[in-house]
Amino acid sequence: MEVIPAKKLTDVVDDGPVPPYVQALEDRVGAYLPHDQVLRIRKAFLVGAAAHEGQTRKSGEPYITHPVAVAHVLAELGLDAETIIAAILHDTLEDTKLERAELAGAFGETVAELVDGVTKLDKMRFSSRAEADAESFRKMLLAMARDLRVILIKLSDRLHNMRTLGAKDAESRRRIARETLEIYAPIAQRLGMNKFKAELQDLGFKALYPDRHRIIGERIRAALGNRREAMAKIEMALEGRLAAEKIPGRAVSRIKSAWSIYSKMRNEHKSFAQLMDVYGFRVITDSAMHCYMALGAVHGLYKPVDGRFKDFIAIPKGNGYQSLHTVLLGPFGAPIEIQIRTSEMESVAERGVAAHWAYKSDSGPANSAQARAREWLSALADSQANTPSASEFLENVKIDLFPDEVYLFTPRGDIFSLPRNATALDFAYAVHTDVGDHAVAARVDKKLVPLRTRLVSGQQVEIITAPSAVPNPAWLEAVVTGKARTAIRQYLKHLQHEDAVDFGHRMLDRALDARGLSLDAIPGATLDRFLEDAKFKRLEELLSEIALGNRFADQVATQLVALLGPGESHTQAPAEHSAEKIRISGAERGVLSFGNCCHPLPGDEIVGFLSSGKGIVVHRVECPNVAEFRKTPERIVAIEWDRDVSGDYRAELRIEVLNRPGVLATVAAAIADAGSNIENVEYIERDSTAATLLFAIEVKDRKHLADVMRRVRRTGVVSGVYRHPL
Repeated sequence: MEVIPAKKLTDVVDDGPVPPYVQALEDRVGAYLPHDQVLRIRKAFLVGAAAHEGQTRKSGEPYITHPVAVAHVLAELGLDAETIIAAILHDTLEDTKLERAELAGAFGETVAELVDGVTKLDKMRFSSRAEADAESFRKMLLAMARDLRVILIKLSDRLHNMRTLGAKDAESRRRIARETLEIYAPIAQRLGMNKFKAELQDLGFKALYPDRHRIIGERIRAALGNRREAMAKIEMALEGRLAAEKIPGRAVSRIKSAWSIYSKMRNEHKSFAQLMDVYGFRVITDSAMHCYMALGAVHGLYKPVDGRFKDFIAIPKGNGYQSLHTVLLGPFGAPIEIQIRTSEMESVAERGVAAHWAYKSDSGPANSAQARAREWLSALADSQANTPSASEFLENVKIDLFPDEVYLFTPRGDIFSLPRNATALDFAYAVHTDVGDHAVAARVDKKLVPLRTRLVSGQQVEIITAPSAVPNPAWLEAVVTGKARTAIRQYLKHLQHEDAVDFGHRMLDRALDARGLSLDAIPGATLDRFLEDAKFKRLEELLSEIALGNRFADQVATQLVALLGPGESHTQAPAEHSAEKIRISGAERGVLSFGNCCHPLPGDEIVGFLSSGKGIVVHRVECPNVAEFRKTPERIVAIEWDRDVSGDYRAELRIEVLNRPGVLATVAAAIADAGSNIENVEYIERDSTAATLLFAIEVKDRKHLADVMRRVRRTGVVSGVYRHPL
C-alpha cells in the first residue's frame, strides 16, 4: 500500500485574488523589488494565512492581518524580500504548528533565522513573566547582533501593536506602553530611527497617560494656532536668506512632540508656558559644505544664543545622526531651534539603520547609523557573555539606552560617546576593560581629577593607571554604563570566588581536623570519587560552595571519611587544636558580611552563621539573634578576629543630649576629632529639654569606638553615650 505523505503547511496553492490589504503590500514592494520576489512574498502570505487559520486578534480581525501590516511598515522603509517574508511569518513558530525546518525549506535559512530571532522563548521554563520577558529580550538582542533586520521586524511589530492597542484590556495597555517607552522607543533612537521613535513615544504616552497626552496636545495645537503666521514669516525669511547667499536648500517648520514636551516639563520642572521651543525649523541642503554656509547665513539673519550651538556633522551622535543645531533669538523675542543637514543626513536621521537598505549588501559600505549600530551590538554581545542573569543584562541595556550623550576626546583625538552623567571611570572602561580595572585617577583637560568625576561634552580625558590598582565594590555606584558595570561585577565575582575557595578550604580542614584528618591527607582517588558523586568538576567548586553556605563542612567531612578504605581511615581522637577558631581579617571579599542587628567590630567576641548563597554573616556573641541561630548548629561557624585587621567598620551610637541650639554640631565635631566618619544621624526622641540621637559612624575597632565615646562624653552637652544596640 502506498504511503501518502502528510500535507505540509507550506504546500499552498495560489488559486485566486488576495485581500485588498495584501494587494496594497504587493503594490508597495513591486515598486522596488523584481516580480519573482513579489511572488515569494505572495507565497509567504498564503503560508501564513494557512498557519494562522482560525486565529483572530482581540479586535476580532483574522490574525494574519497583523503580520501583513507589520510587513507593510517594513515595505515603506524599502526593506528586502527576506525581511518582508519574515515579517509576514514572524509569529508562526511561536503560535502555529509550522516547524522551523519546514519554514527554512520553503523560504531559506535566512528567513528562518529572522523569524527565530523575534520568537519569544517558552514562558513555561521561567519562574515569572518578568524573567521570561528578560530572557526573550536577551535572545532577540543576540539575534539582532547577527542580523540587524531582526530588530527592524520587532520594532515594526511593536509599532503596529501600539497602533491597535485599544483592543487590549487596561492593565495590558499600561504594561505594553511602559515597555515601549522604556525599551523599544529608546532602541529605535539608538538605531537612529527617529520616525519610529517619535510614533512609539507618542502612542506609548497616549496609552500610559491619556489625560496628560490630551491636555498637552491641546496646548500644542493652541500654541500653533497663535504662532502659525509667525512661523510662516520665519520660514520665508530663512529661505530668502539662503537664496540671497546662493545656497541651495529649503526650510521646513516642525512641531515638537507631546512626549518630548512632557519629558522636558518633567525633567526641568517647567510649566508648558515656560517652554519657548515648542516649534523649530529644519534647513535641508545638498552638501556638508553648504550646511556650514547655511549656518553662517542664518546667524546673519538672527542672533545666535550663546552656548546653544552643536556640531553633530563633525562629531556624529552614537547612532550615526548628523546635523548642525543652533538656537537663534527670533524676530518675536522667542528662541527658535534650527537644525541644518543634507538630504542624505535627513534620510539617516529619519530611518537610521533602515536608510537605503535596498542598496546595501553585507560587503558594501553601510551607512553611518548601520556602522554605529554594529559597534553597539558588538559591545552588547560582549556584555551578555559576562552577565549570567537576563534581568541584570536587561537593566544594563536600559542604562545604555540613555537618549542624551556626552562626546569626549582621548589625548590622541579619538572620540568616545558616553551616556549623560558618565564618569571618568566609565570612560576608562570604554577605552578598554584592562584600563578600567587598573584606573587610579584621570586628567580632564590636563587637570588631575578623581575617577568619580562626571564628564561633559568636549572634554579631553586621560586615564592614569597602576598595575596594582583593582576594582572595588564602591565603583559600582560611580558608573552609569552597562559595560563598566558588567566588567566591575565580573572582577568582583572572580575575587569572591578566590576568597570563597580559600575560606572553604579552612572550614573543611577544620572539620576534618576534628576527625583526625586533613584535606591534604585524603587520597586523590577518594577525593575525585566524592567530587564526581556530588557533581563537582573541581575541588575549588566544592570549597566555594562550603564558604557560601550551600554545603556544610561537617557533612562533607563525614562523607569523605566514609569513603576512605580500612587502611586509610583515621579513628584517633580529635587533635587538641581542633577547637581552634577560624581567624578572619574582615577583608574576605564576598564571603563575609556583618550583621546589621549588632554591628560587630574587631575586638568583639564573634560567631559566624552560614546563610545559603551569601556565605558567613558575622554577629557579636551577645547579639539577641544568636540564640535563634543555635537551633541549627550545623550553620554555626567558630570564628575570631585575626591579630591584624584593617578597614573601617560600621557602628551605631545612641547619644542622649540636652536639646539646645548647636548641640548636633558639637557632637559631630567630637566624633570627627576622634578620626571617625559619620555616615548618618537621626533623632529617635525629642522634647523641649532633651533629645536622643542615633549616629551611624565608621571606626577601626572596639578600642577606636571607646575613644569616640570618651570624646563625646567630654563635650558637656551629653548626658549619656551607649553603643547601639546595647
